[in-house]
Amino acid sequence: MIIGFHHAQITIPKGQEDEAKDFYCQVLGFKEIQKPQSLIGRGGFWVQVGNQELHIGTEDGVDRSKTKAHLAYRVEDIKKMEEVLKHNGISLLESVPIPGYERFEFRDPFGNRVECIQPL
Repeated sequence: MIIGFHHAQITIPKGQEDEAKDFYCQVLGFKEIQKPQSLIGRGGFWVQVGNQELHIGTEDGVDRSKTKAHLAYRVEDIKKMEEVLKHNGISLLESVPIPGYERFEFRDPFGNRVECIQPL
């Protein structure tokens, strides 16, 4: 029986790990965690997001800007998150309202769709 998520994975273009670490670790504030030795040669890196892990893998030939697939990060202060993203040159996208939540979307520097959401 499934009891929860262990991790989620997104991808970035091969060779762009440094740029992705800058965005995900510096801008968003996620902490990089050690990948198992057996997976280091595959590229990418892992980060801790609350109690979950986000695995950032590498793959080429994917147009991430065309997909609706996304991760939604629950945030404590959505206005502060908006400011941080705008300060770092990230454009916010309009989101369809959901009763009981404030939210917005954006594309990371690699085209991955991302949502930030905060309960009202």
